[in-house]
Amino acid sequence: MLTRILTFFLLIGLIFRGLAFAADTEDRRAVLNGLAAPSRNTIMKSIEALPATGGKYALPALVALQEKRLGRDAGGRAVIVDEKTKSGIYADTGEPFDGDIHSLETPVINNRVRKMLKTAVAEMSLFAEDLQARLHAARSPQEDSVGRIRKALKQEKNNAVREALGMALALIEINSKQQAVRLKAIEQIGQSGNNQFVYLLKPLLSKNAEGQYAEPDAEIRESARKAIADIESHVVMVRTVQDLFYGISLGSVLLLAALGLAITFGLMGVINMAHGEMLMLGAYATYMTQGLFRLYFPGAIDWYLPAALPIAFGVACLVGILMERCVIRFLYGRPLETLLATWGISLVLIQTVRLIFGAQNVEVANPSWLSGAAEPMTGLVLTYNRLAIIGFVVVIVLLVYGLLNFTSLGLKVRGVTQNRPMAAAMGIQTARVDMWTFGIGSGIAGLGGVALSQI
Repeated sequence: MLTRILTFFLLIGLIFRGLAFAADTEDRRAVLNGLAAPSRNTIMKSIEALPATGGKYALPALVALQEKRLGRDAGGRAVIVDEKTKSGIYADTGEPFDGDIHSLETPVINNRVRKMLKTAVAEMSLFAEDLQARLHAARSPQEDSVGRIRKALKQEKNNAVREALGMALALIEINSKQQAVRLKAIEQIGQSGNNQFVYLLKPLLSKNAEGQYAEPDAEIRESARKAIADIESHVVMVRTVQDLFYGISLGSVLLLAALGLAITFGLMGVINMAHGEMLMLGAYATYMTQGLFRLYFPGAIDWYLPAALPIAFGVACLVGILMERCVIRFLYGRPLETLLATWGISLVLIQTVRLIFGAQNVEVANPSWLSGAAEPMTGLVLTYNRLAIIGFVVVIVLLVYGLLNFTSLGLKVRGVTQNRPMAAAMGIQTARVDMWTFGIGSGIAGLGGVALSQI
């Protein structure tokens, strides 16, 4: 008996819950469709009710109304129009609109409605599901949005949005009439380290023609002075770290060039004046690989860079081997003549590239996965392409170390470097070792050209 009674009440509860849900859904649809109503009073009532009723398409419908992309079909339903695709969706359900968008009637709004729209969009953007929408709303606050920002702060879980909301609140409350509120806002601005907000603090320290401070409160002035000093010290630190980061990333490319040059000079004593052109060949090989991917594999364009690595290495390595076999091997032991010969080869390579590609620089675009940057602190931007270059160079250096210390070729290279006559007496073909070493050194420089093309 008790089980039947509980089952009965459970069914009653489910029925009422279903009816309530259906009623809420109908109310939401009515409010959303009211945004496109012919009456401005109906539109304003819908704007007022929309934050409470919500819905997936509530914010897009408001933005569409703001941008004159909201229409009304013959049945009075609101349609959000996408001008790029010349299509639309119903604001109340998200279903595609299968009619002609030119047949839709556009609701007429005035300045009063526009003001309400601006406030409603700002409020709903703070609570939007999309992270970027919330972040944009937090970074462009309105003066009357203190309550909304505090409410958003209580329920926001993303750290970046919380930080932006905190700064938005501080920028508004710096003009508060309460000293404690202003001091807290100034302190938060100083802690942000954002140099763009110094303009808010400097007027507090300015003086009028009579030599009196514009800000009468000495504690406020002292707090503003400390905040400005904190921001300036943060800017100096960020600039130092940024310059160091740029220097390391560019120095990493030069490290690859120097590594290949050190290998060839250490083994053969050859001063290769054409070694810098190996970087050039690696960079242009990357450009050619990008062009081939755009022409034949446009869907995989983001993967042209991994494909360019072996190609750039192979091109530079092959040119290095040809140089060694055709010219340099006849000039061993004559450093001045090898210097002049390789300088002449460098001029030939430069002019050849100019004839093929022109004298103007060519563009090598970063893949999408190397675009963008990380921002570990305010103002410090570490681009992904430079981070990748530093990591790439570390990997190449480790591979070269492994090649020279743990392979048969590396053993022969070290043997020839230490004592060439003894290595030849032990049966090592020193001429072949010279050829491969020169090719590998040139190939490493070609990899440096791949890295250089990304910055």
